Amino acid sequence: MNRKLKITTLDVVILTLLLALAAYVVYRLTMQLNYKWNWGILPQYFFYIDEETGRWVANILVKGLWTTIRLSFWATLLAIVFGVVTGLMRISKRLFWRLIGASYVELIRNMPPLVLVFIFYFFVSDQIMPLLGVEDFVRSRPDNVKNLLTFLFASPQQFTAFTSGAITVAVFQGAYITEIVRAGIQSIEKGQWEASYALGLTWGQQMRWVILPQAVKRVLPPLTNEFINTIKYSAIVSVISIQELTFQGMQIMASTYVTIEVWITITAIYLLICFSLSMGVRKLEVHLARSEA
Repeated sequence: MNRKLKITTLDVVILTLLLALAAYVVYRLTMQLNYKWNWGILPQYFFYIDEETGRWVANILVKGLWTTIRLSFWATLLAIVFGVVTGLMRISKRLFWRLIGASYVELIRNMPPLVLVFIFYFFVSDQIMPLLGVEDFVRSRPDNVKNLLTFLFASPQQFTAFTSGAITVAVFQGAYITEIVRAGIQSIEKGQWEASYALGLTWGQQMRWVILPQAVKRVLPPLTNEFINTIKYSAIVSVISIQELTFQGMQIMASTYVTIEVWITITAIYLLICFSLSMGVRKLEVHLARSEA
């Protein structure tokens, strides 16, 4: 049953104050701030016309946006894997697995993400990648394979840094997803476990057919928040020269000295991505609720 929207006096007062604050900020930026606005310089950093082909070509802001999307996508997939595995560890009957899961969560959640970026970058880049021969493997591939890896991940020159950044963001976000998964599974009523056990299902079958389908619907809203956080936290890997959106914004700012316009544009792009993801997941929640009904 839909409830009618009721606007109270308090709502009007709050809205008026917010509009007044917005108007004051705009006034200070346009009238009082001693700053020469130059919005016309930004479009060329999205697309430009290639003189050789005469076609429109993506410039560094679009390339940075695509890198952010790729980085967030792979970091999210890895974070889900880390979160589900360690979430199951957290509810395991074995003390050993519970200790591992709890140690991972407490260690990562109490460590600054910037410190984590540097630790993983220097450790993964200097130790793990050369040991596995990943960079040499990528560089020795045929051109078509290199093009595919560049499209899905990063160029051979940036592959190591990109991998380190994705793992860093995934490990950090995985700690929070762990607790969401744990709480979602433990929120399922005890009777569901008992009923599925009475039917002769094994623990794995209980999780697959009974518990996880119900838990997924409950953890979807908080997971959405973590997916959005993954996109926002991807900006922190700009400190290790991954050419994502924030890094490209800093490059433009350094070369043009156009500061406010650049960061307003970057903010608007992040807002558009995160808001679109939020709306998409909200529609998914409504669809799941309707299918359950």
